[in-house]
Amino acid sequence: MDSAKASPPILSTFKTLYTNHHSWLNNWLRKKMGNQFDAADLTQDTFMRVLLSEGAGNLHEPRAFLTTVATGLLSNFYRRKRLEQAYLEALLHLPVHEVPSPETKAIMLETLVEIDGLLDGLPHKVRKAFLLSQLDGMSQAEIASELEVSVSTVKRYIVRAVQQCCFGGAE
Repeated sequence: MDSAKASPPILSTFKTLYTNHHSWLNNWLRKKMGNQFDAADLTQDTFMRVLLSEGAGNLHEPRAFLTTVATGLLSNFYRRKRLEQAYLEALLHLPVHEVPSPETKAIMLETLVEIDGLLDGLPHKVRKAFLLSQLDGMSQAEIASELEVSVSTVKRYIVRAVQQCCFGGAE
C-alpha cells in the first residue's frame, strides 16, 4: 500500500484521538504537575509521540496509551528538572569569573541531559563506576573497593560506560 493512500485514514484517526482526548490529557497532566504551561507542553509532546509512533492507528484503549506515553515524558521532565537544578547549584559554588555564559550553560545542560539518558540504560554498578571515576576522580582500585569488585571488572565497567556515551552502546 502506498503511503499517500495510507496517510489520510491515519491522520483522520489521529485527529479523532486528539479531539476526543486532548482536554482530558491536559487536565490529567495539569493535576500531576500543578502547572498549566508545562502540562500544555507535555500534552503536545505526548500527541507528537503518538503521531510518530507505529501503532497510533490501532488503539483499543486510547487513554491508557496516552497515559503511558505521558507518564514516560513526565518522568523525563522531572529527571531533567532535577539534573538542571543540580547543575545550577554546582554553578553557585564557582567563582564569579568562572561562571559560564548563558549559551555555554545551555549547551552544558543539554550535554548533561544527553549523557544522563545514555547512562540510564546501564546497570547500576557500571554507571556508578563511571561516575566515580569521572566526577569524583577515584582511582580504579578505589572504585573496585567501593563496589566490591575486581579492578579488571571496574575497567570493563568504565569501558562499557564510555562506549555507551560515545557510541550509544556500540561495542
